Amino acid sequence: MNNPSFTLSGQIVDLIHDRIFPGEVIVEEGKIIQIVEKPTRESRYLLPGFIDSHIHIESSMLPPAEFARLSVCHGTVAAVCDPHEIANVVGTEGVRYMITNGKRVPFKFYFGAPSCVPATSFETTGATMDANLVDRLLAHDTIHFLSEMMNYPGVLNDDPEILQKIASAKKYGKPVDGHAPGLRGDALRKYVSAGISTDHECYTREEAEEKLGLGMKILIREGSAAKNFETLIPLMSVRPDMLMFCSDDKHPNELVEGHINRLVKRAIELGYDCLSVLKAASLNAVRHYHLDVGMLQPGDDADFIVVDNLRDFNVLQTFVQGKLVAEKGVTRLPHQKERAINNFKAQYVGVSDIELPCSLDEPIKVIGCTNDSLITNTLYMKPKVEDDKMVSDTTWDMLKIVVYNRYTKARPAVAFIHGMGLTKGAIASSVAHDSHNIVAVGCSDEEIVQAINLLISCKGGIVACWEEEVALLPLPVGGLMSLNDGYEVARLYDQADTLAHRLGSRLSAPFMTLAFMSLLVIPELKLSDRGLFDGNRFCFV
Repeated sequence: MNNPSFTLSGQIVDLIHDRIFPGEVIVEEGKIIQIVEKPTRESRYLLPGFIDSHIHIESSMLPPAEFARLSVCHGTVAAVCDPHEIANVVGTEGVRYMITNGKRVPFKFYFGAPSCVPATSFETTGATMDANLVDRLLAHDTIHFLSEMMNYPGVLNDDPEILQKIASAKKYGKPVDGHAPGLRGDALRKYVSAGISTDHECYTREEAEEKLGLGMKILIREGSAAKNFETLIPLMSVRPDMLMFCSDDKHPNELVEGHINRLVKRAIELGYDCLSVLKAASLNAVRHYHLDVGMLQPGDDADFIVVDNLRDFNVLQTFVQGKLVAEKGVTRLPHQKERAINNFKAQYVGVSDIELPCSLDEPIKVIGCTNDSLITNTLYMKPKVEDDKMVSDTTWDMLKIVVYNRYTKARPAVAFIHGMGLTKGAIASSVAHDSHNIVAVGCSDEEIVQAINLLISCKGGIVACWEEEVALLPLPVGGLMSLNDGYEVARLYDQADTLAHRLGSRLSAPFMTLAFMSLLVIPELKLSDRGLFDGNRFCFV
């Protein structure tokens, strides 16, 4: 890599003492041994590296080491990671896989113990992690927090298993992440009083302010599907010390273009205080999660970045423990070869497996999805009927959606969705939060079956197809991640995304939106492998 001993001069951004001053940073063996305040002609700025305060690395479709290769180019030096995607597929083996792979590169990954595997009891998953198993994970120093508590009904109803997991985190002195979209009032107060300290699911400023008032840290999320930056960034003028930036889910093509650096630049362009914004991008996460990420202080690890100025934030260099890991947008981390782990037992399907007989001439419940949001609506629409069977209707954008169990033999669950926008063909994905069964949407039963079977043939991935045209990205690691070079994965993802848009989708990220149509813990109407589910009442409908 390079010798982590050097001296670098420039304008030094000190977030601990709220000042910017000229000087030089002296690094020896990866540590900052001294910072000297002195005049310099260098106009560049040295500042702490960025931290993604909540992300599922799996959503980048890359293992941790490959995620690091791409993200360091944008000044990211650390990530607070919830590995519950891979854990839902292969359990603790998946958590160990992520930790081990992440250690292969100079990048700081902080993994949590998944709190909800499965997320609910209303879906089929590949593994189960009970309270005793979570306790054993939390006992390790490689596990830094209890991951997002999505089962908020379990907290509110005093589920003993859920409360035991939270108690374990408290026992080991580790934070508990939250996940409570739309929770307000007495229910929210009970949720927070259980010891849950963060939330990244706020969709309105009023909701976020109520949570702030109860002491929760608010993570301003801007991912590939859920985008809350514009709504929540005004909080930077109210409680900047209680805010962090996160991606939650970031697809590979967007990771190539930017990461937390984009949120920093946007916030400063809007006129928010530069030091407050930079704290939300680094220091606040360090303090909340007790991270050993350097903050550009004597004695710290040399984890910092060099940018041209505090307006454009072009990242010139990224250092982790004194090692130059990226320069002028080019990664210096080599691609790491890795093995695949998986749990994929789905058998090929036929058209008859997803047919829906129709005996009633009345509207049915339809999932209503919207752009840049994980929350859906319950719509009532009259289905198109052919040969006494309900079929997709492209005229009214009422398309058939299928969730197919990949862990055990079962009949596919079938419903209808509005908002995907396809006018021909089909798309499918084995990235289907949180159980990661196969989810597919299409304009005909034949096209849906084609897409599903293409994924079965490679044991997981994403695909867009229409007639003979196929854009397929295989994901052999748990049906979630690729083993290829990250930039090649981004290219293949782009091909599938481009074809999905050519097939008519108007969504900014059709595959990301599709992946969340089976996530039952986010209201309102979703589809699991066992049927249509009301996320408000927490029951099948």
